[in-house]
Parts: sequence; C-alpha cells; structure tokens
Amino acid sequence: MQRLLRYARWDADAVRDDLRAYVVDHLGTDGAVLIVDETGFVKKGHASAGVQRQYTDTAGRIEDSQVGVFLACATERGRALIDRRLYLPEHSWCPDHGRRRAAGIPETVQFATKPRLAGEMIAAALDAGITASWATGDEAYGQDSQLRGALEARETGYVLAVARSTRVRINHGRTVVRADTVAGRLPATAWQRHSAGNGAKGPRHYDWA
Repeated sequence: MQRLLRYARWDADAVRDDLRAYVVDHLGTDGAVLIVDETGFVKKGHASAGVQRQYTDTAGRIEDSQVGVFLACATERGRALIDRRLYLPEHSWCPDHGRRRAAGIPETVQFATKPRLAGEMIAAALDAGITASWATGDEAYGQDSQLRGALEARETGYVLAVARSTRVRINHGRTVVRADTVAGRLPATAWQRHSAGNGAKGPRHYDWA
C-alpha cells in the first residue's frame, strides 16, 4: 500500500470513477442521498499539501492538519464514500508557488471554499449518472447560497442546516424573513419528531415541519 501511494504511477481520479461506478452497481440509485462533510487529519510539519494550523474535529482543537471534503452516497442498500477534495488554504498555500511545487500541487489547482468543493463533487456525481433524490450537509455548507442555488438549478432537493439568522423567502418569494421567525410561527401540530439513529452520545432525535 505504501509503495502504491508513494511511488507507483496511478490516476487517483480514474480510481475514483471506477469506485463510483462500483457503488452505483451494488447500491443502486433508487432514493439515493448525497452526503457532504469534511474531516481533518492531524499532520505534523509543513511539507504535506494543505497543512496549516486549523481546527480539526479529529483532535477537537486547533492543530497542524489537512482538511478534506468528502462525498458519500447512501441508499437503502448501504452507503459508501464516492469522492474527495483536499482543501487548499487560501493564504498559506495558494500564493506560495515554491511550497506548491515541493508538495506536487499543480498550478491548475486554485483556492476553492469548502462549499464550492462540495458543489463540484455533487455536480460530478450527478453528471456520472447518480440520480440522487436530494443532498444533505451541515451548516458549513447550508450557509452557502451558491451551493443551494446550484442544487435548485439542477432540481435536486436538499436538507442543509443553516444559522437561525438566515433570511429565507416565503409567500412564493414575496416575503424575506429570518428562519427562526418562520419556525416560531408554525403551530405545534406542524412538527413531527423523527430519529436519525444512534450517535456517539446516544439517540439523535430531530423535529421536522
């Protein structure tokens, strides 16, 4: 495995495409959901691509680390990772051409926000024939209006977390109001509680309207 990763010549994107096709063949696309999230990898030193001092959920604190954005596909038959993007920090990496060359980062790779990386992966999955019913992610992605707009343009539904202060349009787009105001106006009968399965701290129940 180390020889493959460090010395062998192989196309990681081609392997990704093969894996994505394999997932579609074995898990199907009926009712598929695309799930985007990020994770950090603690990495000492400064030579590895994308490393900088930043918060990583792996350690639960700010550490020298790399951050990757990942896309998973889930159906009733199972779930699997199908794509990934390395987050390249804007100021500590993108303008430093010497550091980029030493780490093997092509000049064609430019800074992109994490939501933009998520959007690129979702678009690639849809273009590859994954007929996802909807996509989901946490507030880091839900707060990005361009990502939400891109999903709407492709007529792909989404459940993305947003801050309570996010302003949304109601009344067929005529009225702009805060999300928490909309939620507060709903009657108690509009809400239903559903389980999202067990988490690290026990059952996870959410209220939906």
